Amino acid sequence: MVWFGKQEEPEISEVMDQGLRRPSNVEAMQQQHRKSVSNKGLTGASALTVRQSIFPITLVTILFFLWGFAYGLLDVLNAKFQNSLDITAAKAGGLQGAYFGAYLIGPPTYSGWIVRKFGYRWTFIAGLSIYGVGALMFWPSAVYRSFGGFCGSLFIVGSGLSTLETSANPFIATCGPPRLSEFRLELSQSFQAIGSVMAPLLASRVFFKETDDKDLSNVQWTYLGIAAFVFLLAVVFYFAPIPEVTDADMALQAEQSSGLTGYVDKPMRRQYKLFFGVIAQFCYVGAQVGVAAQFIKYSVESAKISDAAASDRYALGQGLFAIGRFAAAGLMMVVKPRWVLLVFMTGVMIFIAAAMGVEGEGGVAMLSLVLFFESCVFPTIFTLSIRGLGRHTKRGSSWIVAAVSGGALFPALTGLAADHMDYHKAMCVPLVGFFVAFAFPIYLNTVCAQELDGFRESKIGYKDDDGLAIGDIKHEERRASVVDEEKGVLATEKEVAN
Repeated sequence: MVWFGKQEEPEISEVMDQGLRRPSNVEAMQQQHRKSVSNKGLTGASALTVRQSIFPITLVTILFFLWGFAYGLLDVLNAKFQNSLDITAAKAGGLQGAYFGAYLIGPPTYSGWIVRKFGYRWTFIAGLSIYGVGALMFWPSAVYRSFGGFCGSLFIVGSGLSTLETSANPFIATCGPPRLSEFRLELSQSFQAIGSVMAPLLASRVFFKETDDKDLSNVQWTYLGIAAFVFLLAVVFYFAPIPEVTDADMALQAEQSSGLTGYVDKPMRRQYKLFFGVIAQFCYVGAQVGVAAQFIKYSVESAKISDAAASDRYALGQGLFAIGRFAAAGLMMVVKPRWVLLVFMTGVMIFIAAAMGVEGEGGVAMLSLVLFFESCVFPTIFTLSIRGLGRHTKRGSSWIVAAVSGGALFPALTGLAADHMDYHKAMCVPLVGFFVAFAFPIYLNTVCAQELDGFRESKIGYKDDDGLAIGDIKHEERRASVVDEEKGVLATEKEVAN
C-alpha cells in the first residue's frame, strides 16, 4: 500500500488539529518556492481567491497548450515513421498500445507517488523531463529505423505526459474557489485543444511541406527541438510561482463545505462516485480515441473522397472539438456542470448512432458532431469524480488519469471490427464505450446532485464585506473576534441592567 500512496495521505484528525494554526492564503502565495511540501500539512491554499489563482492557472494553461501542440505534432510524426518503415495497420495499433499503456502504469504508481510526496511543482518538472527523454529517444530510433525503438520512445513520451496529467488536471481543479473547479479545467483544456488543432496544420504546411515520405531527417530534428523545448520548460517551472495544494488542504475545504454538501469523511474503498468515474473515463477515452483513429478511413469510405480530403474533414472536426470546449466552459458559468455533461453525452450518443446509419458527406458531418459533443466530457468527468474526495484527492486524481489507458484497447477493437465489417458498422465499438460513460452523468444527476450542487454554492475563496477570503484563517479569526466582541457587549448590558 505504500506504493499506492496511502501513507502519504493525512488522517482527518491530523488536519483538524492544524486548523487554528494553519497558514493564510497570503502565506500560501509567499511560500511558492519551497523545494517540496508535506501532503499532510496545511498550506493555506484551500481558500485561494480568483485573483491569487490567476497567474499559476495561466502558467499551467500555457503548459496545456504546449502539451496539446506537442501531442498533435506526435500524430503527424508517427505517421511519417509508419510510412517510412512500412508499418502495418496491426503494428500501428501497437504504437497506440505503447503510448496509452504508459497511462495504465504511471499514474497509479510513480507519478501518483511523486505528486503526493513532493507536490505539484516537482511533478511538473518530472513529467517534462521524462517527456524530453522520450523525445530524444526518437533520434536513435530514426537513425536505426527501429520499430521497437519507436514503440519504446512512445512509451516514455506517454509516461511523461501521464505524469503531467497526474499533476496538471488536479492542480487546475483545486487551485482557486471550489465552485469554479469545472470551469477552470474546461477552459484550460480548451487551449490544449487549440494546440492539437494547430500542430498538424503547421506540420503539413511548414515542417514537412517538401519532404519525401521515406526521409526521416526532418522528423529527427523536430523531435530534438521538442526535447530542447520541454527541458527549457522544466527549468521555467522550477522558478515559477506555484502554490502547493495538499490533500490536507482539500480535506479542510471539504469539511468547511459540509453544511452545503453533506460531506462526511470516508475511506477510499467507499468512494463509489470515484470508482464509477474511473470506469466511465476508461470507456469514454477509449471510445474517443477509437473514433479519432478511424475518422479518416470512415470519411474515405462514407464520402468516397481522397485521404487528403478526409484529413481536411478531420481537421474541421478537431476545430469543432476545440469550439465545443470553449462553449462548455461558458455554459458552466450559468448552468450546473452535471447538466452540461448530461447534455453533451446525450449529443454524443445521438450522433454516433446516426454516423453508423448515414452515408456520404452526411455521415462525415454526424461523426464531426460527435467530436463537438465529446469536447467537454473528459475534464467534466474528471472534476465531478474528485468532488468531495477530501484527503484522497490526489490519489483519486491519479486513478482518473490512469483511466486514459482505455485508449490502448478501443482503437484496436474498432480497427478489428472494421476489418471484418466496414467502418460504419465498426462505430458500434465506440458506441458501447460511450454508452457506459453515458450512465455516469445519469448517476450524478440522480444520486449525487445535492453534493455537487453544494460545492457549486460554496463561497470559499470569495471575499466577504471586510475583504477577507471566506474559508481563510484570517476570515475565521475575524469572525471569532466579532463573536467575542458581541459576547462582551451582551455581558456588559446584563451587568448594567442588574
